[in-house]
Amino acid sequence: MLKPGDLAMDCGANVGVVSALLADTGADVISYEPDPYAFEQLTTAMKDRSNVQLVNAAVGATSGTVRLMRAENFDENMKGASVKSTIVDGGRMIDSDNYIDVALLDFLKIIAAEIEKRGEIAFVKMDIEGAELDLLEAMDAANLIEGIRCLVVETHERKFADLRPRFRALREKFAEKYPARQVNLDWI
Repeated sequence: MLKPGDLAMDCGANVGVVSALLADTGADVISYEPDPYAFEQLTTAMKDRSNVQLVNAAVGATSGTVRLMRAENFDENMKGASVKSTIVDGGRMIDSDNYIDVALLDFLKIIAAEIEKRGEIAFVKMDIEGAELDLLEAMDAANLIEGIRCLVVETHERKFADLRPRFRALREKFAEKYPARQVNLDWI
């Protein structure tokens, strides 16, 4: 589905497994990863790929600085635990006292600028540990999803019990509004 000249965005790139697959298509890839440990691994994995741009930041509906909280077992298993780091309070198995401050980029502005420049974004993968809820609601409200050919998201209802009603409402709304081939909220 991707070809050279297309734009693919990997939000929550971690160590680069999906970014590598996207890059193999020849598409231009922008990979966002806020965790310094994972970003170092991502940088090593993508070092010879000229079509990949790496951004060491979290994405959200606003910009600034945000607290990135790590999994309870981060110090014992950085690689395995780095996939659980989150900017959302209240996550299961997250140590809210083990955090770092990271840059937060306004993804709405980024998406709008890329759609303006390219006409569309071919592919967006979002695995941002609970932060997808606010971001997807904001993207929908700003009518930005229409400019994305395919959006795949791993949602984290199980990790954030308090957010489950909002996730349920989002799923219902998106199922009515967007075709399954365009928006998939069950990407894993």
